[in-house]
Amino acid sequence: MIIQNEIPLLEYDDSSSEVIAPDHDWTAERLPEKCLFAFLGDVVHKYAKENNAAIVEELITVSHNIKIYVLHEEKEDICLVQSPIGSASATQVLDTLVNCGCTKIIAVGSCGVLADLPEDAFIVPVKALRAEGTSYHYLPASRYIELDQEPIAAIESSFNKHDLPFVTCTTWTTDGFFRETKDMVRYRLEEGCSVVEMECAALAACCRKRGAKFGQFLFTADSLANVHEYDARSFGTGSHEKALLLGLDVLRDYN
Repeated sequence: MIIQNEIPLLEYDDSSSEVIAPDHDWTAERLPEKCLFAFLGDVVHKYAKENNAAIVEELITVSHNIKIYVLHEEKEDICLVQSPIGSASATQVLDTLVNCGCTKIIAVGSCGVLADLPEDAFIVPVKALRAEGTSYHYLPASRYIELDQEPIAAIESSFNKHDLPFVTCTTWTTDGFFRETKDMVRYRLEEGCSVVEMECAALAACCRKRGAKFGQFLFTADSLANVHEYDARSFGTGSHEKALLLGLDVLRDYN
């Protein structure tokens, strides 16, 4: 049944099947259950090459092809993917991965800060404000989505094991990178959001819809804390390699 609404984005089909299945063009075998879904640029490809990861599939798009790596580790295989940015494109890739076998997803990437937080600090979202569009195609409308407790616990356990400080937070997920206005930044901060990014709510909704478990950790990059003067800082690039290694460690210990 379609839940109807005057605003098209708030309309939701809760029962009928998709015309195009997420795995419709998949040719490889099933993927490992554990997946590191990374927003870390060339660090992912470098690590995959240095560790003899197998390219089991390439998702072909009109802009670029997305390599699906599998790391053959001592105890189990782990899927490793460098995601495109933005909720719609990232979720399209993740939906395919989940439908091809990945059921324990850890995502990692950078975020902008709304509060006064230093660069390269680790953040663990426990709730995401759904201010993007993609999540509304996977779950009925709501203001927030709560992230799954099991992967949050796995992330926190790994951080504690390495004596890495972190804070939990509510994140503001938005498609409109250039529409993070001064008043909106203040408004989001007042309602409890301390960071902003572009994918978390959508990825969480996709996994919830498909029956996979999803968690994410972030490292702080640019700052919107001073709405009168944007500070790009180093955009968190110094944390890419560390975050990749930490994400893999989380998955190795995630039962």
